[in-house]
Amino acid sequence: MLTDSNANILETIQMIEEDKLDIRTVTMGISLLDCADSDGEKARQKIYDKITSRAEKLVEVCAGIEAELGIPIINKRISVTPIALVAGASSDTDYVEFAKTLDAAAKAVDVNFIGGFSALVDKGATPADEILMSSIPRALCETDVVCSSVNIGSSRAGINMSAVKRMGEVIRETADLSADQHGFGCSKLVVFANAVSDNPFMAGAFHGVQEADTVISVGVSGPGVIKRALEKVRGESFDECAEAIKKAAFKVTRMGQLVGTMAAKRLGVEFGIVDLSLAPTAEVGDSVAHVLEEMGLETVGTHGTVAALALLNDAVKKGGLMACSHVGGLSGSFIPISEDIGMIASAAAGKISLDKLEAMTAICSVGLDMVAIPGGTTASTISAMIADEAAIGVMNHKTTAVRLIPAVGLEIGDMVEFGGLLGRAPVMPAHSPSAEAFIARTGRIPSPVHGFRN
Repeated sequence: MLTDSNANILETIQMIEEDKLDIRTVTMGISLLDCADSDGEKARQKIYDKITSRAEKLVEVCAGIEAELGIPIINKRISVTPIALVAGASSDTDYVEFAKTLDAAAKAVDVNFIGGFSALVDKGATPADEILMSSIPRALCETDVVCSSVNIGSSRAGINMSAVKRMGEVIRETADLSADQHGFGCSKLVVFANAVSDNPFMAGAFHGVQEADTVISVGVSGPGVIKRALEKVRGESFDECAEAIKKAAFKVTRMGQLVGTMAAKRLGVEFGIVDLSLAPTAEVGDSVAHVLEEMGLETVGTHGTVAALALLNDAVKKGGLMACSHVGGLSGSFIPISEDIGMIASAAAGKISLDKLEAMTAICSVGLDMVAIPGGTTASTISAMIADEAAIGVMNHKTTAVRLIPAVGLEIGDMVEFGGLLGRAPVMPAHSPSAEAFIARTGRIPSPVHGFRN
C-alpha cells in the first residue's frame, strides 16, 4: 500500500509527465530608478551593469532547482522599471538605444525575455512617455527579446483616449515594420487597462515603482492538471467541478511557491508573488479551451462559455489563495488564440469570434490576446478595439489588455505561424464599419462613479 507521501510524489510525477505541469516562468523584477541620469549613455551603462549583476545567476539557480525538484521551469525572464520613468531624466529624443541596452543585458544573462519598455499614461502622458510610445515600433523590430507595454486606462483615472489613438497607430507602425514576418513585432506589445506592477508574464511584465529593489516572482501553469481533475467528476454538479478545480489549483500553486521561495533565497533577493494564471501552450494536453470543453461545452465559443470561464477563474483563485499568502500578478485564465491548441481549433473553424472573446475578457485575466487580424486593418479600428477592452477593464475594476497582430500580407482564414510558445493563429475578421470619427475625438473618457473609493 502506498503511503500518503509516496502517493503525493507519484501524483506530482504524473502531473509533470502526463498533464504538462510546469513552472511557466521565474521572473526577476529589477528597479532601475537609481540608473536615471541626464546623460543617456551613462544611464544605459548603469542599466546594463545593474541587470547583468542582479540577474547573473538567475538561469543557473533555476537550472539547479529544476534538477533538484524535477520540475520543468520553462522560462527565465526579467522585468524592469518602466523605461519612460528612467529615460525621462535624459535629454534623449529617442529611446531605441535604451531598448537595445535591455536586449544586450538580457542576452548576457541568457534569459528568454525582458519586459519593461513601458509607459503608464492612464491619466496623461509626459514628454518621456510620448517619446517611448513613438520609439516602440523600431525598438521591437530592432531587438530580439525586449517586450513593451503601455497602460492607457484605469478605474481610478478613466481611459486616456489620446493614448488609445496613439497606440493604435503604434501597433499599425510596428506591424508594417515587421511586414516580412506578418507583423510579428506586435506579439511583443501589450496595451493595458489597470495594469499590475508585479505581473511575471510576458509581454506585459514591468517592475512597478512600489516594488522592492529586486524580487523573484513565479508564474505557474496547469491547464492539463485542471482538466484531469475535471475528468474525474464528469456528470457531477458544478459544485463538484468547483471543488475539483480548487484542490488541483492548490497543488499547482504550492509548487509555484516552493520554487519561488527557493529561487529568491538562493539569489539573495525578496520573494514577490505567485501568479495563479492558467497559461496554455499550443501543445496537446495544455489547453484552457479544453478545460472549458471538459465541463460540457461542445466547443469553446458556444453559449455557456463565459459561465464556464467564470467558474474556472473563481475556483482557481480560491484554491490558489489557500496555498500561498503572496498571490498577485494577473491570476486567472489566459485565453490567447495562438497559444492554446483548443482556441486555435475553435477560431479556425469559425466557432469563436472577436465579440465572444470580448465577452470572455470580462471574466478572464487579460483580453484580446495574440489575436491575428487582417493585415490591412486600420489604426483607428485597432484603437477602437483597444478602447472596448479598456472599457471592460475600467468598468469592472480588472485588468484587460490587447495584444493584436495585424498579419501583413494575410487575409481572413489564413494561418500565421509565430513559432515556439507563441504558436500559430488563424486571421480573424474585425468589424468593417469605421470608428475613425470616434477615435479622432481624443481626450479622456472619465472614470466611472464607482471608481472613487476613498
